[in-house]
Amino acid sequence: MKQRKHILVIRFSALGDVAMTVPVVYALAMQYPDVRITVLSRPFARQFFDDLAPNVSFMAADLNSEYHGVRGLNALYRRLVAKQFTHVADLHNVLRSDFLRLRFNIGRFCVEHINKHRRQRRQLVSRSALHQEPLPTSFQNYLDVFSRLGFPIEHPTFTSLFPPEGGNLNLLPAAIGPKRSWEHWIGIAPFAAHKGKVYPPEQMQQVIAKLCQLYPRCRIFFFGRGRQESRYFPLWSQQMPQCTEVGPLLETMHQELILMSHLDVMLSMDSANQHLASLTATPVVSVWGATHPHAGFMGWRQDPANAIGIDMDCRPCSIYGQKPCRRGDYACMTRISPDMIVERINRILTPKQ
Repeated sequence: MKQRKHILVIRFSALGDVAMTVPVVYALAMQYPDVRITVLSRPFARQFFDDLAPNVSFMAADLNSEYHGVRGLNALYRRLVAKQFTHVADLHNVLRSDFLRLRFNIGRFCVEHINKHRRQRRQLVSRSALHQEPLPTSFQNYLDVFSRLGFPIEHPTFTSLFPPEGGNLNLLPAAIGPKRSWEHWIGIAPFAAHKGKVYPPEQMQQVIAKLCQLYPRCRIFFFGRGRQESRYFPLWSQQMPQCTEVGPLLETMHQELILMSHLDVMLSMDSANQHLASLTATPVVSVWGATHPHAGFMGWRQDPANAIGIDMDCRPCSIYGQKPCRRGDYACMTRISPDMIVERINRILTPKQ
């Protein structure tokens, strides 16, 4: 009997990067319903894939404990081989996935890996760059991997993790409550891992105040968990009663995704929340400082017109935002006025009025 095709998809990395694989894996599953697909990632990613499609399954790998180091990776490889994969798609291309890919190549599996266009990325952030050509998006890079494996995908159709009416709000605490027809629900995720990707909190507070004044019956939900969030969210929520911090209310990422699916707009940095909201078909107004959408990290099917940034000779200076500001003042963020952000959000919300 001919062996059924079974694709192993490898993507560890951070939350936003894994979230960006969802539309492509879904498209692969829909176009090839007779092919089994197993996604190998960190445990947090399970909720993205468990109910994505009938032929998609998920396999968790804790690389910090059970599969740590070379010995752990060898143990993981032996576990993977037992699954009888026929194809391997490495969507990460870092040392750990490279090691697994080497083992699969030695075992004569059909293996392909992502092209991260590192040379073009270096050119994009080079001071000597005379012009900035957009790089292929992460989604296109993933699609190219499957095409080289022999599974070309045409016209990906992914829209949302939830039906058109959104996720079930009854699964959320009563403090979130039902959404009334006259309310605007606005999500704000104002922080990111690196300073070059964070809009100054003092200016963000002005954005929030202007939105509360412009939409007095709106509800604003703050997303994110961390040191800066714990510092600013309680203060802003106390000053502006329309605001709610979701971290203390929602226990799981799945609950946050449900809430996102009912937002009218999400305001986010170049961070994971941009990609989470994109998986719920929510329009995102994204703010870009040290980084740039040309690097290929815009959210799934988000309107480029909703990506806010200012033109500067030194921008972008970083692909991921971790490098210190060349000028020292992060002008790429501070020069974005609160009115620019509010005006873009207003364009999205106005049709509902």
